[in-house]
Amino acid sequence: MSAEISDLYRSLTVSADEVTVARPEVVRRHADRQARVRMAGSALAVAVLLGGVAVGGRLMFTADGSAPLPPPAGTPAPTPSGVTPTPTPVPSASSAAGSSGPTPSRTTPGGTRPATPTGAVNAHPPTSIPDRAFFALAAANRTGLESTAGGPILPPLCDTRYASESAVVQRRARSIAYKTPGAPAGSVPAGSYRHSITIYRPGRADDAIRELRQAVRACPEQKMPDDSRTWRQRLLDPGVYGDESVLFELRSPYPPGMGDPGAYEVRLVRAFRVDDVVTVLWEQGWEYTAAERAQVDADSRRAVAAIENWLG
Repeated sequence: MSAEISDLYRSLTVSADEVTVARPEVVRRHADRQARVRMAGSALAVAVLLGGVAVGGRLMFTADGSAPLPPPAGTPAPTPSGVTPTPTPVPSASSAAGSSGPTPSRTTPGGTRPATPTGAVNAHPPTSIPDRAFFALAAANRTGLESTAGGPILPPLCDTRYASESAVVQRRARSIAYKTPGAPAGSVPAGSYRHSITIYRPGRADDAIRELRQAVRACPEQKMPDDSRTWRQRLLDPGVYGDESVLFELRSPYPPGMGDPGAYEVRLVRAFRVDDVVTVLWEQGWEYTAAERAQVDADSRRAVAAIENWLG
């Protein structure tokens, strides 16, 4: 071992001999004192916390300490003696739906527009029907034959009377003939429509659609005035036209000598509602022609677009 290392060991021994090592009982007393200090600190923190709760609790009472705790949030406050309580207004389903987000829109043959249920309060509810509310035939179907002469807007359905007629604000109707695309000028029309538009008081247009649907169900067959044949009525799939719609057919065998043997004369009627307006397209034919569904559907889409453009 080198002399330097020996000198270092001797120095360390001298330093250690000069340090007094505490006796075991002294070490235990020191540890106990530290534990008591920690316990006192914890007790003080708990006392402070309880004191804060007590102060907060006293704030909930009146000066004499007799008032109870306040009721939970949402509990009606007590009403003073002799005062009639005023009920808290409850929002209706429509207002709740309206406040939950933007007004939904609906896609119709005429495009996309806000979905307004019947009876909704419009800023400017219509009270008159302009000419532009009526649809225009496609150029290939136009005959130039049009009339505004009066007449029924629906075929008779076992003498049904409609209660919704008492809610009519205004009605206009016309008769218009159409031809087959490509038919030469001066040829016989392929068919005709009785086309009507009716404004109902707010909330009553859907009654008109419902009553018409019920009338068709209640009149599955009948004899028409001045016609010995039996006509049968039935509801068809209406498709998507406006807010709601009804489509039904009237069917009867052709009279003797008319049409092909075993063939049927068919009339189609579609009624659809947009807001508080109901439009009816009654295909009446032309000299015993039969209605074609594709043509009626195409013209119904034009009629929906015209009504929606008018109402905005």
